[in-house]
Amino acid sequence: MSSSPRTEHPARWRSPRGWPLRTRIVAIIITLLTILGLAVGTTAYVFLHDQLYSQVDTKLEGTNSQFRAKPNNGNFDPDRFNDRSTPYPGQESGSITVYYEDGEFTYGGKVLAGRDSNGIPSISWDPLSDAAIKELKSVAVGDKVNIDVDGQGSFRATASVEPDGAVRVTALSLKTVNDTLLRIALVTAGAILIAIGVAGWAGAFIVRRTLAPLDRVAATATKVSELKLDRGQVELAQRVPEQDTDPRTEVGQVGAALNQMLDHVGNALEARHASEMQVRQFVADASHELRTPLAAIRGYAELSRRSRAPISEEISHVLNRVESEAKRMTLLVEDLLLLARLDAGRPLAHDPVDLTMLVVDTVSDAHAAGPGHYWQLDLPEEPVIVYGDGARLHQVLANLLANARTHTPEGTAVTVAVTTMPNAAVIHVIDSGPGIPAELQPHIFERFARGDSSRSRAAGSTGLGLSIVHAVVTAHRGKVAVQSEPGRTVFSVMLPYDAPQPAVPPAEQQFAQLPS
Repeated sequence: MSSSPRTEHPARWRSPRGWPLRTRIVAIIITLLTILGLAVGTTAYVFLHDQLYSQVDTKLEGTNSQFRAKPNNGNFDPDRFNDRSTPYPGQESGSITVYYEDGEFTYGGKVLAGRDSNGIPSISWDPLSDAAIKELKSVAVGDKVNIDVDGQGSFRATASVEPDGAVRVTALSLKTVNDTLLRIALVTAGAILIAIGVAGWAGAFIVRRTLAPLDRVAATATKVSELKLDRGQVELAQRVPEQDTDPRTEVGQVGAALNQMLDHVGNALEARHASEMQVRQFVADASHELRTPLAAIRGYAELSRRSRAPISEEISHVLNRVESEAKRMTLLVEDLLLLARLDAGRPLAHDPVDLTMLVVDTVSDAHAAGPGHYWQLDLPEEPVIVYGDGARLHQVLANLLANARTHTPEGTAVTVAVTTMPNAAVIHVIDSGPGIPAELQPHIFERFARGDSSRSRAAGSTGLGLSIVHAVVTAHRGKVAVQSEPGRTVFSVMLPYDAPQPAVPPAEQQFAQLPS
């Protein structure tokens, strides 16, 4: 088993459920800080807004009071006080005051403060446009509203009725207030963004440091997942470091549980390996010991048939059956002994083998054994040489051809093709028979695996032929696979060359590219 690399699919990142744990934690921190910053900033902005507007309203009330109060400096001039052709002394420069009676504008404008030619302070009206006067006249008596005065900007305005029935509209500029609020909003937003950036960086650093033990636990689990645990002796030495197994922490509990599980798995693998070795040793010993009595049975049966003494037809038939079954059992014992030796890692020969000649010889033998089939060859022009055990490779191809001959009807076309890849040679055995049932294909190379009646034991199959093919090819560092559907079954055997080029991917990685 091997862990597949993590792929970053775009759809996965659209949902937080597909994010890594550290990313989700940092995202939650940033989200909470953003919400908190917006809440604090909005509250401060609203409070400051109300305070500044309250100050403007107070100043607006103070300006109106100047019109209602009389000077107490002893120099009261009634005509000057009632004169509306010029601003009242003390009005704020930049403010606006307009008078209108019966809906018609009479006096007013924007207050301009300055000095005359003698250097004496003076104030005067700056005329307003008709649109600006119209906007000011829209202010209802007693209201305090914000309006945009044409060509002048934003103002806070209120209207009141004079004793003589005229309506006076007074407005103070909101430029300073709005500029202050804008600066506050920008400063607050900038502070929130800086705080979020710092919190994100610090949060990522802290979370990475905090989750480092979890990464070490995951690394240990990944190393274990890359081990081949299905067969052979397994050295399960990987364990979570002791510093990451503190039961007082959540990660420590996971690390301790993983170590305990690995201990149990290691013990189970050792027990399984010991049991496997006992079974293999028993099969090898039994197969080896059975060869002698089987040879004796066959010898005595053959000797009795050659005896000059007359024997009945019934006894002759019995002896023929004994010799036939002894031969069949001998083949079974030889197959079991071969599998036991391959399982034990018995080294094979390492000689140059010409696959083209091997295929020609094997197909010739198959043609003699099954003349009712249509045998075809598809070979390259140049010889294809691999290094291995010629006798075992011959057995591999013979078993595949015997499998095709046995489980397909007469007249079936069987093609044997040899192709080459950058790092391997490939043998294809293709037949046009009924195919292998889909439910059997995943188990086709297991020992004693048999299919339905279309792949029956009518020809005396032991169910070990394809398992021998798999074992021999695996011992040669190769691969074998099957693809089958009604009317076409392809067995593909890949055999790597002795010295593959380093620049080309290993032969195992190319096996998925085999033509069907």
